[in-house]
Amino acid sequence: MSEVLSLLVRNYPVLNTLKTDFQIIFERDPAARSWLEVLICYPGLQAILLHRFAHWLYILKLPFFPRLISHLSRFLTGIEIHPGAAIGQGVFIDHGMGVVIGETTIIGDYSLIYQGVTLGGTGKEIGKRHPTLGTNVVIGAGAKVLGNLQLGNNVRIGAGSVVLRDVPSDCTVVGVPGRIVYREGATDPLDHARLPDSEAQAIRYLMDRIENLEQEVQTLRQQSPKIDPQQQGLTSSDCCHLRDKAIEQFLDGVTNG
Repeated sequence: MSEVLSLLVRNYPVLNTLKTDFQIIFERDPAARSWLEVLICYPGLQAILLHRFAHWLYILKLPFFPRLISHLSRFLTGIEIHPGAAIGQGVFIDHGMGVVIGETTIIGDYSLIYQGVTLGGTGKEIGKRHPTLGTNVVIGAGAKVLGNLQLGNNVRIGAGSVVLRDVPSDCTVVGVPGRIVYREGATDPLDHARLPDSEAQAIRYLMDRIENLEQEVQTLRQQSPKIDPQQQGLTSSDCCHLRDKAIEQFLDGVTNG
């Protein structure tokens, strides 16, 4: 029986794609336990399977029915994929609730998409107006990639980021708007805790610079007998210490409970 299945998979590329869509879940999701659980309880896989059928009808230029399948898929899975979107093999939509993929989107093989992601357009332009993703791209939860953008291979988009510009291969993007913070290639696609906080780093650099300038000003005041801090209403205690508790908590990623 296994030899027959292997022969069918080799001779029919569609079956090979479906097999890859199924197997990638066990590689990307440590919670996957059995094939029955994945087939019945994983909306990302269900949405991909329904989309492939809708996309085939869309290529045949069959009216109405591709959009109907897409609509039913959204109702069942919470994932909206326009039937015109081109999705490569081994694409995994993890959890998937709230994912929106536009009509002219192209997603490369083995990409990983988390819940709340939008691959959308920015206006009413005609033609290619949605993103193109390379292979092994990871889009974090809640991220938005808007417009006819090109994302290279092995790109990682941090959770909550808004990407409005092209991203070269082997880069990591975080922030709003998205900025490239890492250019040395992608690490483990599931290791989201290692994404850098570029905003906190920039604020820390500015704070260090301000403190150095304040120290230089205090030194000049002490060295110059012509400047009387009391006459100017300035004393050493008036210089606010920027590294207070609230700012330190922000820089260290601590939230107030």
